[in-house]
Amino acid sequence: MLIEYIEAALKKAHYEIIDDEEPFYGEIPGFKGMWATGKTLEECRKNLKEVLEGWILLSIQKKLPLPKIGKLVVKPLQIVKV
Repeated sequence: MLIEYIEAALKKAHYEIIDDEEPFYGEIPGFKGMWATGKTLEECRKNLKEVLEGWILLSIQKKLPLPKIGKLVVKPLQIVKV
């Protein structure tokens, strides 16, 4: 389920070339503040995936809602002490 969510999010990514040392820039609409760069498009895609994974983990840890992608929804788990 989580892999499907990541793959679906990456399919929504937009890439552009910017005037920078790492000229490839990528972001995913709806994922506020989440972006990456790279020296090649493949490196940018790889970096964007790593940033997305960290962004998801942090959002879950802080119990922040994750954007819905089509029918895919990730909800934070509640851990209960017994």
